[in-house]
Amino acid sequence: VGCGRCIAVCNPDAIRPDYGCAMEELGRRMAEYTKAVVDGRPQFHICLVIDVSPYCDCHGENDVPILPDVGMFASFDPVALDQACLDLVYASEDPGKADLIQRIESLNGVHTVEAAADLGIGSREYELIEME
Repeated sequence: VGCGRCIAVCNPDAIRPDYGCAMEELGRRMAEYTKAVVDGRPQFHICLVIDVSPYCDCHGENDVPILPDVGMFASFDPVALDQACLDLVYASEDPGKADLIQRIESLNGVHTVEAAADLGIGSREYELIEME
């Protein structure tokens, strides 16, 4: 979502942002740190977009889900995975998506996906294959 709370709960030596920096800068730095972790290593990513709460996962508390169930996604490409999740949230017919989309856009949450693609971590292009 891009709220930045992850910094408060992250290992103090992992991320040291300038708290006056823009959310775009934070998103870019998160993409850079991700590249350092995944670059040259075998990887597979899974994302559950189920019972999406109003706060980031790093919050110790949450409320009633604002978007109940978009699905489960998996990919060898973490950028394609995040892009697919974003696209399907936007395409959801659930009325709760409006609050989530407002949060994503107000914090420019998509910038981390853009920065990750620019760094060559993966591609924003994907083919969605549905399984039952």
